[in-house]
Amino acid sequence: MTENRSLQDEVRLLYEGRSKRATRFRYGLLIFDFVTILFFLATASMAFAPWILVADIVIGLLIALDLGARFWISKERLRLLRRVYILVDIVVLASLVAAPFMGQGLAVLRVLRSLRLIHSYHLLRDLRRDVLFFRRHEDAIIAAMNLTVFIFAMTALVFALRGGDEPGLNTYVDALYFTVATLTTTGFGDITMTTTMGRLLSVGIMVVGVGLFLQLVRAIFSPAKVKHKCQNCGLLKHDVDAIHCKHCGEELNIETEGAL
Repeated sequence: MTENRSLQDEVRLLYEGRSKRATRFRYGLLIFDFVTILFFLATASMAFAPWILVADIVIGLLIALDLGARFWISKERLRLLRRVYILVDIVVLASLVAAPFMGQGLAVLRVLRSLRLIHSYHLLRDLRRDVLFFRRHEDAIIAAMNLTVFIFAMTALVFALRGGDEPGLNTYVDALYFTVATLTTTGFGDITMTTTMGRLLSVGIMVVGVGLFLQLVRAIFSPAKVKHKCQNCGLLKHDVDAIHCKHCGEELNIETEGAL
């Protein structure tokens, strides 16, 4: 029993610790996420083939191991189950299991795995500590990632729910084109939704997408800030070269990598 607890603690330190080993492990998970998302994007509209099945099995096993480890080390498993990226991984695993029986019909839902990117407290902490560029442009980077993830996630839903059932919406690229055109309110009119479900999807894309786009614009054009919590008043964002907190005057010790 002691050995199990010891191993559990070691795994927990990999996922949540601050050592260089833990940081490298989390960066490795980020690279794995990027590779799997790129693979899912590339194969979303491909016909089912044996090599895709083999890749699906390998990716599915790795995702299952990651999920199992997260639940094993979690002290609040029900709370963990409510996190979006956990639910998305469960959906992805279900689509991988169903693929041999249903072909690539549900494969496009795997693109939803892009929701994993960046949205991890420990990964954000690592990036703030290790990457100066990320610290300087964190708001813009996260806003751009949010918008990108939203585009691909909505494209997946549009194609999975309405692909082949709406005029001109026959491929994943058609769904991506429709999503971007709807989000930007361009409205070319060559692909339109004719059903209630399709129109509700369009409304969701416009309402949420425009908000995310405006958030990105604001983050790009607003003065650069870095996140560093003032120990006195709690103000979280400061100018890159700030020495004192503008709110209370407390001396700050913002980490830098040399002269700015």
